[in-house]
Amino acid sequence: MTDSPLEKKPATSPEVKDAAPAEVASVRASDADRDRVADILREALAEGRLDAAEHSDRIDGVYAAKTLGELEPLVRDLPQGQGHGPVASRGAAAHTPAPAYAPDAGSACGPKDNLVAIFSGSSRKGRYRAPRKINAFACFGGIEIDLTEAVFEQQHLLINATAIFGGIDIRVPENVTLRQKGAGIFGGFDVRTAEADDPSAPVVLVQGAAIFGGVDAKPKRGKLLRDLRDRLRKDL
Repeated sequence: MTDSPLEKKPATSPEVKDAAPAEVASVRASDADRDRVADILREALAEGRLDAAEHSDRIDGVYAAKTLGELEPLVRDLPQGQGHGPVASRGAAAHTPAPAYAPDAGSACGPKDNLVAIFSGSSRKGRYRAPRKINAFACFGGIEIDLTEAVFEQQHLLINATAIFGGIDIRVPENVTLRQKGAGIFGGFDVRTAEADDPSAPVVLVQGAAIFGGVDAKPKRGKLLRDLRDRLRKDL
């Protein structure tokens, strides 16, 4: 007597069901995926679901994550991260509001900036649209990055700063969040970290290394992003 085909199907169906989540979890995360998860965490902080220390730790995890599977645990215990596994980061932030400081919520995200100074100098300052990421490399040279008059069109800005026998000087408005993830090797990696009172304020993360050189980042006294917002809406 042969087995009924109906009795054979359950033996293989669990494997089929488990395969899809495993494949999704191993997918490489994009910058957009990380930003969506960061938006979920920002909302959780604003709602009181996370305190400042928890929010800071999870944000560090967001920008260190390589795959969707590494992003999913960071929002698993939050309402917007429930029920969708590792793909929650792709759609959960669709209804989150735009950052309070974005003058044009419908504009495209800025490109990445690459600043290189080798036996020379380079600077980025004045009124300009802040990109999503800035890569700065100084070797026997100096780089100045002044964001005090920049227009932030997305909440998170990552600055990769590497100084080798050189210096990188970074200035931000007083009312943004400034964080660091770097190291000094026979040099100084000095970031004056600060948490903004407004949970929707821009977040600037400075990471990298200073080797026989220096990276210095801090808020610029007297420069508030709020003071520039209305004027920038008219000018840009």
